[in-house]
Amino acid sequence: MTAHTNIKQHKHCHEDHPIRRSDSAVSIVHLKRAPFKVTVIGSGNWGTTIAKVIAENTELHSHIFEPEVRMWVFDEKIGDENLTDIINTRHQNVKYLPNIDLPHNLVADPDLLHSIKGADILVFNIPHQFLPNIVKQLQGHVAPHVRAISCLKGFELGSKGVQLLSSYVTDELGIQCGALSGANLAPEVAKEHWSETTVAYQLPKDYQGDGKDVDHKILKLLFHRPYFHVNVIDDVAGISIAGALKNVVALACGFVEGMGWGNNASAAIQRLGLGEIIKFGRMFFPESKVETYYQESAGVADLITTCSGGRNVKVATYMAKTGKSALEAEKELLNGQSAQGIITCREVHEWLQTCELTQEFPLFEAVYQIVYNNVRMEDLPEMIEELDIDDE
Repeated sequence: MTAHTNIKQHKHCHEDHPIRRSDSAVSIVHLKRAPFKVTVIGSGNWGTTIAKVIAENTELHSHIFEPEVRMWVFDEKIGDENLTDIINTRHQNVKYLPNIDLPHNLVADPDLLHSIKGADILVFNIPHQFLPNIVKQLQGHVAPHVRAISCLKGFELGSKGVQLLSSYVTDELGIQCGALSGANLAPEVAKEHWSETTVAYQLPKDYQGDGKDVDHKILKLLFHRPYFHVNVIDDVAGISIAGALKNVVALACGFVEGMGWGNNASAAIQRLGLGEIIKFGRMFFPESKVETYYQESAGVADLITTCSGGRNVKVATYMAKTGKSALEAEKELLNGQSAQGIITCREVHEWLQTCELTQEFPLFEAVYQIVYNNVRMEDLPEMIEELDIDDE
């Protein structure tokens, strides 16, 4: 399978291959072209945090990257001021990442097409339900040599079935796209508390060569910070699947937390959830590697972090305690941001229903039924147990 072919959507066995890891220390890069220009598309708390990381590195490695980083901002009024103006004058995103100082070389831009003008690397970091509209606006304005990284969590469902968001970007824009995912709660990374992440990228068929194009060394230079350690691998599918599905598991953890069932219940949910994540990957994306799910930050570490805290747990806990719907809880708690598990559990259900395989993933299906069909949270153990017994 080439880097540009569509994701396979059928079941078959596959041979496991060792994960290619980046060296712990990045080799010296001798650039044989003009420095790479980087644009971040998105300015929520995670988007702004990644933009901060990138802008610090572009300034540090100005022989590799143009120091100025553009960040596309969906502009909105904060009092009488535009959010973009606040970011560019006070160097803080007061709505989505308050009290965090941003590098002065990070420039907020409310014009999407202007923000990407001349960019060599695009970093997508928006709620994934907005990606189709963004990509549609970008079509015809992105050159084939541009490379991209998706920080989005979720899937795209369409005529091609279930698609990784990185594959969707590649198919719709004709550019090579990798992914970034890990145990990365944005406020902790923004405060420069030590953490790690995984970047996955496959060299495209039109790779221009060492020092002339984006590769693992360039990506490590772009994202690695003393407080944000980066491992670069090839398995785009594996880290994308783990990053999307862990949010569904986190909703279930929020349900049991909100009902006061404690750590034992949460551990059981995470164990079952990890199994279903791996099963989903092997069934629908056989090119993904099982090792990714337990060796990489994007796998089990991200699952643990997300199920311990974060938007999805917060929303689900609030649902359990108040009886309010997922969308009501999201609106009341998240200051305009999204709990991605709400959308992802519906996407997963719709795909599994199309394949007549909902019974193969009892936890994912239970979360969907609780969120969308008002099934009682108290029935969660029974829903899982009944389906396990049926499998015997």
